[in-house]
Amino acid sequence: MKLSQRELEKIVKKCKRRDRLSQRKIYELFYVKMMSVCYRYARDEDEAKDILQDGFIKVFEKIDNYSFEGSFEGWMRRIIVNTAIDTYRKRKRELSQNEELYKNTYKEFNEYDDTDYNPYESISIKDVVGAMQLLSPAYRAVFNLYIMEGMTHKEIAASLEISEGTSKSNLAKAKANVKKMLSEKLNKSYE
Repeated sequence: MKLSQRELEKIVKKCKRRDRLSQRKIYELFYVKMMSVCYRYARDEDEAKDILQDGFIKVFEKIDNYSFEGSFEGWMRRIIVNTAIDTYRKRKRELSQNEELYKNTYKEFNEYDDTDYNPYESISIKDVVGAMQLLSPAYRAVFNLYIMEGMTHKEIAASLEISEGTSKSNLAKAKANVKKMLSEKLNKSYE
């Protein structure tokens, strides 16, 4: 259901008054889009749902701060992404222990020139998201923040409480790992 800006503003104003039906309407309107954001950061569907639930709770707790300047969806998305980052931080100890397991697991693959045949052209978005889900949590978080959210390495470093160098390294390794997984998928499809 597509709403006009005016209709959305009315619903948001009711949400500011803690109207449950309006909160439900916001949840239903944005569930699919925000779930896709959460899924990119989560280990699995259950964790994505947990992040989404926590994110919507924060949206409704902070809705009084929304000033109707800029996109409501963009404002909400930032809260959802920050909730995913908070989830990442909570798992940080676990990540640092598991990080060693993922280090140097895959080798870098050669890049393809524009003039070369690029086997990745046949890969679907579903394949890419599936490969992203298999990344270590640290690699997946940096990959999502840099590629999907457009954050700089400096912003990522501050958000995840890591160094810029670690952010750059994790991004490079994440790209290499995704490329490796997609290459393996392609090779299996040709067998």
